[in-house]
Amino acid sequence: MKNKFLSEMKNRGYLNQCTDLKKLSDICDKKTISGYIGFDCTASSLHVGSLLQIMILKLMQKHGHRPIVLLGGGTTLIGDPSGKDTTRKILNQNIIKNNIKSIKKVFSKILNTSNKKTAPIFVDNADWLTKLNYIQFLRDIGSHFTINKMLTFDSVKLRLEREQSLSYMEFNYMILQAYDFYQLFKNNNCILQIGGSDQWGNIVNGVDLVRRILQKEAFGLTSPLITLASGAKMGKTERGAIWLNEDQLSPYDYWQFWRNTDDRDVKNFLNFFTEIDPEEIENIIKQEKNINNLKSLLANEATKILHGEDAAKRAAQTAKDTFEGGLGIDLPEIKIRSNEIKKGINILDLITSSKILSSKSEARRAIANKGVRIDNNIIEDDKQIIELKDFKKNVLKLSFGKKKHYLIKII
Repeated sequence: MKNKFLSEMKNRGYLNQCTDLKKLSDICDKKTISGYIGFDCTASSLHVGSLLQIMILKLMQKHGHRPIVLLGGGTTLIGDPSGKDTTRKILNQNIIKNNIKSIKKVFSKILNTSNKKTAPIFVDNADWLTKLNYIQFLRDIGSHFTINKMLTFDSVKLRLEREQSLSYMEFNYMILQAYDFYQLFKNNNCILQIGGSDQWGNIVNGVDLVRRILQKEAFGLTSPLITLASGAKMGKTERGAIWLNEDQLSPYDYWQFWRNTDDRDVKNFLNFFTEIDPEEIENIIKQEKNINNLKSLLANEATKILHGEDAAKRAAQTAKDTFEGGLGIDLPEIKIRSNEIKKGINILDLITSSKILSSKSEARRAIANKGVRIDNNIIEDDKQIIELKDFKKNVLKLSFGKKKHYLIKII
């Protein structure tokens, strides 16, 4: 493949399917293009499961193309049935607007917004979807879709095969997504839609709709869905989702997520989630025999992209201090009022009130198994009282197991 953008997509493992890869490659060689990815706004932050798509937009910019970020204020009102077993919770428009405002912060941090030629264009499909005339829409757009074909798409077929209800509202989602592509092609000269492999059917519908109405050629491209070596879902941990917004997950916790990557996933993740050249990654892996050093490299580079180089360095230093006995400065903080500690507090109460563990019985078992430490000293007695004098400069470090560390701060 001649085109540098698509070649790097392939080399990094971003490329799964394309409606016409050769023709798209030829076009990208001759001119810069605009391509879009849609993100529904069901929460105030995207999680790391969306990061691969954002990295593709970043790669577009690297090669001189312009990304369009579609924030689905309209389609979020409906809910994409792809990969879902049940109907998604319906959100009101005010919540969705606040979610969009919060989510945009992440794109502004990861993508380059200073170059006028490649700066991302942000669009909200509520601008056109909420103004549709239903009868006119059925005549102009609905007439291009057949129920027979819609029933063959995985997002519909799998739900029906499992005998799980699929509302008429959700059934229409693929038509609305196709209409988004039509709108962006017509108004923004956007010739490419990108999405995860579970979006292939929806993307092909959009390509077809552009061809039928405008008699123009559009392209669809998908990235593979990330399957972890462990079988777990990308971005899901015991403590919940790995959010991209800093107010929902600290840079330190984000760094630790990457540092704890399964050995078998490190090479793929270096390609997916860093900007290190794929050939250099191969050389680094050949020369570096210590897998933990590769994990630290991954954590540093991935954190730098989202939170900046200073935050990545602080997180790495905090991890070093934590595991070598020092007091990490960027550990997750739990605040406690001075009047709660004035007369002393039982270690079990401290652990459960801080929500480090959910029950006293669970905390007792952890202490019995020597799994709880304060400032790296093992707690032997579940009746131990923690007093003001145990805090150094109003702070102590409480650890549970080898990898969970918290700063308890008196306020």
